[in-house]
Amino acid sequence: MKSSQVLLDALDIDRILVRMSHEILEVHKGTQKLALIGIFTRGVYLAKRIREKIRQIEGVEVPSGQMDITLYRDDWTRLSLNPVVKTTEINFSVDGKDIILVDDVLFTGRTIRAAMDLLIDFGRPDRIELAVLVDRGHRELPIQADYVGKVVETRRSEMINAQMVEHDGKDEVVLEREK
Repeated sequence: MKSSQVLLDALDIDRILVRMSHEILEVHKGTQKLALIGIFTRGVYLAKRIREKIRQIEGVEVPSGQMDITLYRDDWTRLSLNPVVKTTEINFSVDGKDIILVDDVLFTGRTIRAAMDLLIDFGRPDRIELAVLVDRGHRELPIQADYVGKVVETRRSEMINAQMVEHDGKDEVVLEREK
């Protein structure tokens, strides 16, 4: 039997994304070289929301894209014999850009490693940064987020499920644990 605890509701998530957008703009001193790339699935929606918040703040459309890292994962053959691969769309040159990869939950770091491998196949950005809604620890690789919505101490056996209204019908981050 599982128990669940809501860690973030829709209002919390919106506040976090506003803060993260301001942090990104402060660090980069504007949008000149900035681009956002969301990692499927929920990172894509978060990147779009951050892009919209930056547009509202600065009045500028930041280049953005989306990536599916399925075939770049080091464990994809363990996940499924027939993986479902979504479309990677990066319709701008990454050369010389400050790319911010966006994902919902940072756990072992393996997804981000795969995302960086895929990104480098598109060119040579000046800088790659990471924005995540939740950092739950338990890294297996030396990867850390530059912009973090919330840090949540978890056990490896627990799950963090981020839900986005665009995909799941509601905005919520839930911690699930076995009872």
